[in-house]
Amino acid sequence: MQDSAPVAAARKGAGITQGWLLLAVGLAMLAAMLVLTIFAPMIAPYNPSATSPDSLAPASAAHWLGTDSIGRDVLSRLIVGGRTTLLITVSAVLIALVAGLILGLAAGYLGGRTDEIIMRLLDVVFAFPVLLLAIAVVAALGPTVPNLILTIAIVYTPAMARVVRAPVLSVKQWDHVEAARSVGMSEIRLVLRHILPIVVSPILVATSLTLSQTIFTVTALSFLGLGPPPPDPNWGGMLSEARQFMELAPLTVVGPALAIVFATLTFIIIANGLREVLDVGSVR
Repeated sequence: MQDSAPVAAARKGAGITQGWLLLAVGLAMLAAMLVLTIFAPMIAPYNPSATSPDSLAPASAAHWLGTDSIGRDVLSRLIVGGRTTLLITVSAVLIALVAGLILGLAAGYLGGRTDEIIMRLLDVVFAFPVLLLAIAVVAALGPTVPNLILTIAIVYTPAMARVVRAPVLSVKQWDHVEAARSVGMSEIRLVLRHILPIVVSPILVATSLTLSQTIFTVTALSFLGLGPPPPDPNWGGMLSEARQFMELAPLTVVGPALAIVFATLTFIIIANGLREVLDVGSVR
């Protein structure tokens, strides 16, 4: 039984209101992360690489989250390590977004043989589990920041391309697109002016979700020893170093774990807010 029009409109309005609330909360959390990331060297109370004899010290007024196994301040490493983790995450997703946008638009709009070739090539990458493929590529190229960014961009490009291609296949058949094509508008201008603006909504949602997934991938690689090399801190590396001291100094694990959860949850909340506000499901 379908809802009446007023009931449906009320539910939609409630969903949009909830979406704005989620979006506001997510953006506030993102703003807090950006402030800590941008001003990390000034906010961190100590040099994150500076050691001291006071190893595995508990939380105190001098060290709010204690120190690690070689006396480095955990809070300072947590703040500065967020810069490295988020730099890799955001850079990789932006590259994947651009590549996926180009490939998805080309496959969806041109169709036919072009679509088949592009999607079959992307299916080869898509067939492998993300983390397993990332481990293989990073192990082959070496665990440097540029290699990590390139690797993660490669493994997430197929998913971004699929998100772009799906609505393009439908939107390109809409009447106003056919009308623009019939009056001789160039293909590039037609795509940029009449198709791309309509598929922006699902792209924004997919980008937010991909950011949350990428944080997990980056930290997992670092945890396995395939992240940025020492002495630069990062959340996954901090977890890996601290796991053998969990009983003696639990804050060395709790700190980076909560930071990973916070960052992941931030992008999930933003994605859910965008989905409600932009009404992504309306694009067929």
